[in-house]
Amino acid sequence: MKFFDRTFPSPTENLACDEALLDWCESGEGTECLRFWESLAPFVVVGYANKVATEVNVAACEARKIPILRRCSGGGTVVQGPGCLNYTLVLPITKDGPLHSIPVANQFIMRHNRAAIEPEVRSQKSEARVAIRGHTDLAIGGRKFSGNSQRRRKHYLLFHGTFLLNFDLTLISDLLQMPSKQPDYRESRKHADFLTNINASAEMLKSALQKAWGADSPLINLPLEKIKALAREKYATNEWNFKF
Repeated sequence: MKFFDRTFPSPTENLACDEALLDWCESGEGTECLRFWESLAPFVVVGYANKVATEVNVAACEARKIPILRRCSGGGTVVQGPGCLNYTLVLPITKDGPLHSIPVANQFIMRHNRAAIEPEVRSQKSEARVAIRGHTDLAIGGRKFSGNSQRRRKHYLLFHGTFLLNFDLTLISDLLQMPSKQPDYRESRKHADFLTNINASAEMLKSALQKAWGADSPLINLPLEKIKALAREKYATNEWNFKF
Protein backbone atom coordinates (compact mmCIF):
# COMPACT_ATOMS: atom_id res chain seq x y z
CA MET A 1 0.00 0.00 0.00
CA LYS A 2 1.11 3.56 -0.76
CA PHE A 3 0.87 6.50 1.62
CA PHE A 4 1.05 10.29 1.45
CA ASP A 5 0.77 13.08 3.98
CA ARG A 6 -0.56 16.18 2.28
CA THR A 7 -2.95 18.96 3.21
CA PHE A 8 -4.11 21.04 0.26
CA PRO A 9 -4.49 24.83 0.68
CA SER A 10 -8.29 24.89 0.49
CA PRO A 11 -11.03 22.86 2.23
CA THR A 12 -12.61 22.11 -1.15
CA GLU A 13 -9.41 20.52 -2.46
CA ASN A 14 -9.01 18.41 0.66
CA LEU A 15 -12.51 16.96 0.25
CA ALA A 16 -12.10 16.60 -3.50
CA CYS A 17 -8.86 14.67 -3.03
CA ASP A 18 -10.58 11.77 -1.29
CA GLU A 19 -13.21 11.40 -3.99
CA ALA A 20 -10.59 11.73 -6.72
CA LEU A 21 -8.51 8.96 -5.13
CA LEU A 22 -11.54 6.66 -5.08
CA ASP A 23 -12.37 7.41 -8.72
CA TRP A 24 -8.73 6.97 -9.68
CA CYS A 25 -8.56 3.52 -8.15
CA GLU A 26 -11.95 2.51 -9.52
CA SER A 27 -10.76 3.41 -13.02
CA GLY A 28 -7.86 0.97 -12.66
CA GLU A 29 -5.19 3.68 -12.81
CA GLY A 30 -4.65 4.17 -9.08
CA THR A 31 -3.61 1.96 -6.18
CA GLU A 32 -4.78 1.39 -2.63
CA CYS A 33 -3.45 4.08 -0.35
CA LEU A 34 -3.42 5.76 3.05
CA ARG A 35 -3.56 9.54 3.27
CA PHE A 36 -3.18 11.98 6.19
CA TRP A 37 -4.18 15.64 6.34
CA GLU A 38 -5.03 18.37 8.85
CA SER A 39 -6.87 21.53 7.92
CA LEU A 40 -5.15 24.82 8.64
CA ALA A 41 -8.45 26.62 9.30
CA PRO A 42 -11.90 25.59 10.60
CA PHE A 43 -14.70 24.49 8.31
CA VAL A 44 -17.87 22.43 8.66
CA VAL A 45 -18.49 19.24 6.68
CA VAL A 46 -21.93 17.66 6.43
CA GLY A 47 -22.36 14.03 5.43
CA TYR A 48 -23.73 13.35 1.97
CA ALA A 49 -27.39 13.02 3.03
CA ASN A 50 -27.36 15.57 5.88
CA LYS A 51 -29.68 18.58 5.85
CA VAL A 52 -27.60 21.68 6.51
CA ALA A 53 -30.30 23.57 8.41
CA THR A 54 -30.88 20.59 10.72
CA GLU A 55 -27.27 19.78 11.53
CA VAL A 56 -25.47 23.14 11.38
CA ASN A 57 -25.76 26.46 13.21
CA VAL A 58 -25.71 28.34 9.92
CA ALA A 59 -25.92 31.80 11.50
CA ALA A 60 -22.84 31.12 13.65
CA CYS A 61 -20.88 29.88 10.65
CA GLU A 62 -21.86 32.92 8.59
CA ALA A 63 -20.94 35.30 11.41
CA ARG A 64 -17.47 33.74 11.66
CA LYS A 65 -17.10 33.27 7.89
CA ILE A 66 -16.62 29.53 8.33
CA PRO A 67 -17.38 27.51 5.18
CA ILE A 68 -20.04 24.82 5.16
CA LEU A 69 -19.19 22.01 2.75
CA ARG A 70 -20.55 18.57 1.89
CA ARG A 71 -18.52 15.37 1.47
CA CYS A 72 -19.20 12.44 -0.84
CA SER A 73 -19.56 9.88 1.97
CA GLY A 74 -22.29 9.30 4.53
CA GLY A 75 -22.21 9.78 8.27
CA GLY A 76 -22.76 12.82 10.44
CA THR A 77 -21.62 16.42 10.42
CA VAL A 78 -18.17 17.38 11.73
CA VAL A 79 -15.98 20.42 12.22
CA GLN A 80 -12.49 20.36 10.73
CA GLY A 81 -9.51 22.45 11.78
CA PRO A 82 -6.11 22.46 13.50
CA GLY A 83 -5.76 19.64 15.99
CA CYS A 84 -8.07 17.30 14.06
CA LEU A 85 -6.04 14.65 12.23
CA ASN A 86 -7.71 13.08 9.20
CA TYR A 87 -6.92 9.76 7.59
CA THR A 88 -8.15 8.30 4.31
CA LEU A 89 -8.06 4.68 3.23
CA VAL A 90 -8.84 3.56 -0.32
CA LEU A 91 -9.04 -0.23 -0.31
CA PRO A 92 -10.04 -2.92 -2.83
CA ILE A 93 -13.33 -4.77 -2.37
CA THR A 94 -13.33 -8.50 -3.04
CA LYS A 95 -16.33 -10.81 -3.02
CA ASP A 96 -15.24 -12.88 -0.05
CA GLY A 97 -12.94 -10.33 1.60
CA PRO A 98 -13.34 -8.33 4.81
CA LEU A 99 -14.77 -5.28 3.00
CA HIS A 100 -17.61 -6.93 1.05
CA SER A 101 -20.38 -5.13 3.00
CA ILE A 102 -20.75 -1.92 5.00
CA PRO A 103 -21.02 -3.51 8.48
CA VAL A 104 -18.27 -6.04 7.85
CA ALA A 105 -15.96 -3.32 6.51
CA ASN A 106 -16.68 -1.11 9.52
CA GLN A 107 -15.87 -3.92 11.92
CA PHE A 108 -12.69 -4.95 10.12
CA ILE A 109 -11.23 -1.45 9.72
CA MET A 110 -12.18 -0.23 13.19
CA ARG A 111 -10.60 -3.26 14.86
CA HIS A 112 -7.47 -2.73 12.77
CA ASN A 113 -7.27 0.96 13.68
CA ARG A 114 -7.98 0.38 17.36
CA ALA A 115 -5.22 -2.21 17.65
CA ALA A 116 -2.81 0.14 15.87
CA ILE A 117 -3.34 3.24 17.96
CA GLU A 118 -4.32 1.89 21.36
CA PRO A 119 -0.77 1.78 22.79
CA GLU A 120 -0.26 5.48 21.99
CA VAL A 121 -3.70 6.52 23.22
CA ARG A 122 -3.41 4.61 26.48
CA SER A 123 -0.08 6.26 27.19
CA GLN A 124 -1.96 9.56 27.26
CA LYS A 125 -5.21 8.40 28.89
CA SER A 126 -4.40 5.33 30.93
CA GLU A 127 -7.66 5.22 32.86
CA ALA A 128 -9.56 3.24 30.21
CA ARG A 129 -9.11 1.11 27.15
CA VAL A 130 -10.01 2.27 23.67
CA ALA A 131 -13.44 0.91 22.74
CA ILE A 132 -15.37 0.64 19.51
CA ARG A 133 -18.77 2.20 20.19
CA GLY A 134 -21.80 2.60 17.98
CA HIS A 135 -20.07 0.38 15.36
CA THR A 136 -18.04 3.24 13.85
CA ASP A 137 -16.64 5.33 16.71
CA LEU A 138 -13.52 5.01 18.80
CA ALA A 139 -14.07 6.16 22.37
CA ILE A 140 -12.25 6.19 25.66
CA GLY A 141 -14.04 6.46 28.97
CA GLY A 142 -17.31 6.56 27.03
CA ARG A 143 -16.28 9.71 25.14
CA LYS A 144 -15.72 9.75 21.39
CA PHE A 145 -12.43 10.86 19.86
CA SER A 146 -12.66 9.31 16.41
CA GLY A 147 -15.43 8.87 13.84
CA ASN A 148 -15.55 7.90 10.20
CA SER A 149 -17.64 7.36 7.11
CA GLN A 150 -17.39 5.46 3.87
CA ARG A 151 -18.35 5.50 0.23
CA ARG A 152 -18.42 2.34 -1.81
CA ARG A 153 -17.93 1.76 -5.51
CA LYS A 154 -17.93 -1.58 -7.34
CA HIS A 155 -14.26 -2.42 -6.86
CA TYR A 156 -12.97 0.04 -4.22
CA LEU A 157 -13.98 1.51 -0.89
CA LEU A 158 -13.27 5.00 0.44
CA PHE A 159 -13.07 4.95 4.24
CA HIS A 160 -12.08 8.19 5.93
CA GLY A 161 -12.16 9.45 9.48
CA THR A 162 -10.82 11.83 12.11
CA PHE A 163 -8.88 11.81 15.36
CA LEU A 164 -9.44 14.62 17.87
CA LEU A 165 -5.94 15.29 19.18
CA ASN A 166 -5.91 18.85 20.53
CA PHE A 167 -8.89 20.35 18.74
CA ASP A 168 -10.85 23.38 19.98
CA LEU A 169 -13.95 21.46 21.06
CA THR A 170 -15.90 24.65 21.77
CA LEU A 171 -16.07 25.17 18.01
CA ILE A 172 -18.17 22.03 17.69
CA SER A 173 -20.67 23.24 20.30
CA ASP A 174 -20.80 26.67 18.69
CA LEU A 175 -21.12 25.60 15.05
CA LEU A 176 -23.19 22.41 15.14
CA GLN A 177 -26.69 21.57 16.31
CA MET A 178 -27.31 18.39 18.23
CA PRO A 179 -27.11 15.64 15.60
CA SER A 180 -30.38 14.30 14.23
CA LYS A 181 -29.02 10.74 14.46
CA GLN A 182 -27.09 9.59 17.52
CA PRO A 183 -25.55 6.29 18.63
CA ASP A 184 -27.21 4.81 21.70
CA TYR A 185 -24.11 5.24 23.85
CA ARG A 186 -24.24 9.02 23.40
CA GLU A 187 -27.32 9.14 25.65
CA SER A 188 -28.26 12.60 24.34
CA ARG A 189 -25.12 14.16 25.81
CA LYS A 190 -24.11 17.60 24.57
CA HIS A 191 -21.03 17.85 22.36
CA ALA A 192 -18.89 19.05 25.27
CA ASP A 193 -19.86 16.02 27.37
CA PHE A 194 -19.64 13.47 24.57
CA LEU A 195 -16.38 14.33 22.77
CA THR A 196 -12.79 14.36 23.99
CA ASN A 197 -9.29 15.07 22.76
CA ILE A 198 -6.73 12.35 23.30
CA ASN A 199 -3.69 14.66 23.26
CA ALA A 200 -1.70 12.00 21.42
CA SER A 201 1.08 12.74 18.99
CA ALA A 202 -0.04 13.04 15.37
CA GLU A 203 3.28 11.65 14.20
CA MET A 204 2.97 8.62 16.44
CA LEU A 205 -0.57 7.89 15.21
CA LYS A 206 0.49 8.27 11.60
CA SER A 207 3.40 5.91 12.12
CA ALA A 208 1.18 3.36 13.86
CA LEU A 209 -1.42 3.40 11.10
CA GLN A 210 1.19 3.18 8.36
CA LYS A 211 2.66 0.12 10.02
CA ALA A 212 -0.74 -1.49 10.64
CA TRP A 213 -1.84 -1.08 7.02
CA GLY A 214 1.52 -1.89 5.46
CA ALA A 215 1.71 1.57 3.87
CA ASP A 216 5.45 1.53 3.40
CA SER A 217 6.10 3.45 0.19
CA PRO A 218 5.15 7.01 -0.76
CA LEU A 219 2.45 7.75 -3.32
CA ILE A 220 4.14 10.04 -5.82
CA ASN A 221 1.71 10.40 -8.73
CA LEU A 222 -1.56 11.99 -7.66
CA PRO A 223 -4.59 12.73 -9.86
CA LEU A 224 -4.05 16.46 -9.38
CA GLU A 225 -6.11 17.63 -12.34
CA LYS A 226 -9.07 15.54 -11.16
CA ILE A 227 -8.71 17.00 -7.66
CA LYS A 228 -8.69 20.57 -8.98
CA ALA A 229 -11.67 19.92 -11.24
CA LEU A 230 -13.76 18.35 -8.48
CA ALA A 231 -12.87 21.14 -6.07
CA ARG A 232 -13.86 23.81 -8.58
CA GLU A 233 -16.89 22.22 -10.21
CA LYS A 234 -18.42 20.37 -7.26
CA TYR A 235 -17.11 21.13 -3.78
CA ALA A 236 -17.00 24.91 -4.24
CA THR A 237 -20.63 25.11 -5.44
CA ASN A 238 -23.76 25.87 -3.47
CA GLU A 239 -25.61 23.38 -5.65
CA TRP A 240 -23.58 20.60 -4.05
CA ASN A 241 -23.00 21.93 -0.55
CA PHE A 242 -26.59 23.03 0.08
CA LYS A 243 -28.38 20.37 -1.96
CA PHE A 244 -30.21 19.20 1.18
